[in-house]
Amino acid sequence: MITKASIAKFSRTLSTSFSAGIPILSSIQTSAKTADNLFYQQVITSIHTDIVAGVPIHLAMRQANAFPEMVLQMVMIGEESGTLDDMLNRVASIYEAEVDNTVDNLGKILEPFIIVFLGTLVGGLVVAMYLPIFNLMTVIG
Repeated sequence: MITKASIAKFSRTLSTSFSAGIPILSSIQTSAKTADNLFYQQVITSIHTDIVAGVPIHLAMRQANAFPEMVLQMVMIGEESGTLDDMLNRVASIYEAEVDNTVDNLGKILEPFIIVFLGTLVGGLVVAMYLPIFNLMTVIG
C-alpha cells in the first residue's frame, strides 16, 4: 500500500509539473522530494541521473527495478506518443483508486475485531462493577 501511494504521488506530481511547462529534469527532481518513501526518493534520483545521461525515461525506470510493469508500459506509451502527462495522470488515478480501495477494505476487516475488543472491555467493566455487589449479597444472605 505504501509503494502504491508513493508511485501515485510521484506520477501525479510529475504529470502536473510536466503539463505546467516545467522541464522534465526539473519535474523529476521536484517529484523525488514529494515521495514520502526514502527508497523511492533514491530511485527517482537515480532515474534523474540516467535521464541526464540520455536514457529514455521508461528505460531508466525499468533499470531501477522499482516500478510495476504497468507503470513502465504507460510511461513508454506516453513518451512515444507525446502524451506523457496524460499517461502519468492515468497511472496516478489508478494507483490512488487502488490505495483508497485497500484502505476501505482494511477498515472493513478491522471493524469486527474492534467490536469484539470493545464488547470484551465493556463486559469486563460490567462484571467488575457487579461482582462486589454479588459478593456482598452472599455475605449478607
